Amino acid sequence: METVSKVAFDDVSIAYRDSDAAGHGSNDAPVMLVHGMGGDGHTWDRFAAELVRQGRRVIIPDLRGHGRSGHADSYRFPEFGVDVLRLCDRLGLARVDLVGHSLGGYAVSWVAMERPELVRRLVIEEQPLPLRSGDEQMTLTRRLPSLPELWHATSSLVRHPRAVLAFDRAMTGTALEQFRKPLPEWWEGLPGITAPMLFLRGGPGGMVDPAKLELLRAAVPECTVRVFSSGHSIHRDRYPEFASTVLPFLGH
Repeated sequence: METVSKVAFDDVSIAYRDSDAAGHGSNDAPVMLVHGMGGDGHTWDRFAAELVRQGRRVIIPDLRGHGRSGHADSYRFPEFGVDVLRLCDRLGLARVDLVGHSLGGYAVSWVAMERPELVRRLVIEEQPLPLRSGDEQMTLTRRLPSLPELWHATSSLVRHPRAVLAFDRAMTGTALEQFRKPLPEWWEGLPGITAPMLFLRGGPGGMVDPAKLELLRAAVPECTVRVFSSGHSIHRDRYPEFASTVLPFLGH
């Protein structure tokens, strides 16, 4: 999956790799893998190779402001989701399995809320869950992430230094503000997700508030939670356990 394609939307160009770019087709729904803040699509290379070996079509975008995608004037969380949805539409996907890590979790959950009939399976890994209201207090055990924590957790500096160089640092203020402010509309949208959801939470080094995760589990019609002993990047630090949990959920 080395060939990079680009699609131009009104406000940004999105780069992606597609294992079935030649259009040979597959009976299974494609799997789209969406990375977290500060990284790029190469964080998924090992898992993507496994999916391709098992006959799945795999599509890996770089989010706006990341990797080979263009920088943008705005980096609101819903806009990352809009880009993923527009890419699905541009590729003519009728059904898709979505896997999102951290910031990518916001993107894929937004798609599942906005276009529930499109999403067949939904996997969210270590998405920091937002506040629900302005008077809600942060807990000491599960505070929202700082920029250095997000950077360390989502970037593989040695293996993929290009991701660091390509990252648009202009988004950091906006992103951190959104991580820390209430997003009641996101919580209100959860019951509209019809795809079965698998939510992966890390251990003490993770960034998911367990109390909020229980609220999410109760709100989503079909939601399974799995807890790992790793930190924020389960697919990187606990790959065998990640793969053995996610592959059966996706149908392999």
